[in-house]
Amino acid sequence: MEKPRVKPTQGSILISEPSLRDFYFRQSVVLLAEHNDEGSFGVIINKPIEARLKDIVKGFPPYRLPVFLGGPVKTDSIFYIHTHADVELCVPIMKGLFWGGDLDDIKAKMKSKELPPDEIRFFIGYSGWSPRQLDRELSEKSWVLSQTTVNEVIHNQPQTLWSNYLKSMGQDYAIWANFPADPTFN
Repeated sequence: MEKPRVKPTQGSILISEPSLRDFYFRQSVVLLAEHNDEGSFGVIINKPIEARLKDIVKGFPPYRLPVFLGGPVKTDSIFYIHTHADVELCVPIMKGLFWGGDLDDIKAKMKSKELPPDEIRFFIGYSGWSPRQLDRELSEKSWVLSQTTVNEVIHNQPQTLWSNYLKSMGQDYAIWANFPADPTFN
């Protein structure tokens, strides 16, 4: 089937095709935080893990914030996206959505309730591609590219995000939405 002619850009999403069997990327949705001649990186936005932020990083308010598996790179580090342009050293991804920033500033804004817990997402690790690697994977039909909104990224239901994006892309993709994570169990 012919895919939409969308080029990867900062702020677009990658939706894994059902045939992608990789542990990290099976039925995943990846937000691209950066895409340029030097490569690409982003985070998987639909794979929460069992741990809570307070169990991983000290000094945060005692919110029961989920942590997501961001990808296979630097899984010993925490990354975050949020909706606050005033966080020191943050980098814009798209209008209203930002990558990183000073961790002490994040903690202070969360403690003072300037940054509510529903306006930030935390990730263990990130997803990265060397120059032209993502273009190759797109040509191999491992991913479908689409656009997203801040609301879809920050306020999504991770368990249904992959299938919901596929359904929103039309009838040709909607059939994939019911594809089992492991077809051998079907």
